[in-house]
Amino acid sequence: MKLRETIAAAAVTLTLSPALALAQDQPWLKDRRYTEGIGIRTGDLELHPGVAAEFGYDSNFFRRAEDDQAASDDVGPVGSLRLRITPSFSLSTLSAQRQEVTPDAPPPDVEFRGGISATYEEFFPVSGMEKGKERLGQQRNIGGLLDANVTILPRRPWSGIIDASLGRTIAPSDLGITNESFRRVHADAGAELVWTPGGGLLDWRLGYRFLGTFFELDEFDSLTNMQHRLRTRGRWRFLPRTALIYDASLGFVNYPNPGSLPSSHPLRAQLGINGLVTSSFGLLAMAGWGASFYSSDGQAEVHDFDSVIGQLELKWYLTPNPSTDPEAATLALSSLSAGFTRDFQDSLLASYYERNRGYLKLTYFFGGRFLVIADGGVAANVYPVIPAGGATEEHPPWTDVRIDASLFGEYRIGDSLGVNSTLRYGNNISGTSLTPEGGGTSNSLGWQQFEAFLGVRWFM
Repeated sequence: MKLRETIAAAAVTLTLSPALALAQDQPWLKDRRYTEGIGIRTGDLELHPGVAAEFGYDSNFFRRAEDDQAASDDVGPVGSLRLRITPSFSLSTLSAQRQEVTPDAPPPDVEFRGGISATYEEFFPVSGMEKGKERLGQQRNIGGLLDANVTILPRRPWSGIIDASLGRTIAPSDLGITNESFRRVHADAGAELVWTPGGGLLDWRLGYRFLGTFFELDEFDSLTNMQHRLRTRGRWRFLPRTALIYDASLGFVNYPNPGSLPSSHPLRAQLGINGLVTSSFGLLAMAGWGASFYSSDGQAEVHDFDSVIGQLELKWYLTPNPSTDPEAATLALSSLSAGFTRDFQDSLLASYYERNRGYLKLTYFFGGRFLVIADGGVAANVYPVIPAGGATEEHPPWTDVRIDASLFGEYRIGDSLGVNSTLRYGNNISGTSLTPEGGGTSNSLGWQQFEAFLGVRWFM
């Protein structure tokens, strides 16, 4: 592979991942059920300010391989202490708990929710080669997210949803081939039309979404991409506790800069069932077909994904679900989930990669004071052949094993103060190394990373 392509390959799935998940690394910031407290009421609005501070250790921020060999003295993992400070603020129309209405009163005409957060990160390298430590110390930066969501005529037969977000992500590459973080800006906007006739037995949605990822460094201009996606989804509840669900989407992915990757039109269509077997057990099963439809544009042969996709999940509610709707879980409903997903994603190594992941997730909220979120999984990431191009030799297909695990615990002192801890482990088990065109240093795709943080959080 060309050296530029080898460096660019390190971004892999991160370039096309949702902006929300990327811009918010902390578990409690990804889900507002965990972020917000009782809030402050101001007229018909709720205000939710908050601030958090965390300090911990990261064994391998750049996700470098242990066995990389090079003529330079800047290889191998670099361990560091990390400081994160995160102020946040959100506002919304009144929640259901605060709406002082009679049971027969109509719902509001508009529901709104918006938020802003920023995370300042500072690094204090403690192990590794000197050049690597110096480079890591220069990664201090600020990431953040601004988002808003408006629902027009909620809980009516016809309603609409408009949402948008703008985020800046400071994160490492996914395969550890480069020594820079992938600073990038994510733009995400969409609209959805919702039809819910017959008292909610049928739910049909049709929507459009734009996703843009814009890299700040000139070195990674070729990775800048824009997506347009059309999607229809919905459900039909044919039993009190069980619904037939469907989901189909067609995307248009474009890399506008010279030397970029091929454009594509990913297509996904799935049909399944989601139901409560009992008040304590839920089942989600979906299956369908996915195809990538890459455009070769006269370049080397491009391989497409064309196979089965789907998800199977069994969920046990430690607190029985009092609702007949399996999607009506709240923070108070502790649960244990086990499942398997099969899908494909764009890859900057070999057009796409196939992902087969089994996972476990536990959410436990005890006595309104102690919250535990444990999540882990093992995935087989299957890469197709990398075709030969120019002087580059064809690279045969290979499979990486990706292990991920995280544990978040928080004890809430009163209604607005929490002390928390976050542990995270990642391991990309790979026997593959990539070599630049014409020879030179080979880059192993395997890496291992451990993170541990202690923090305190004030929230309303």
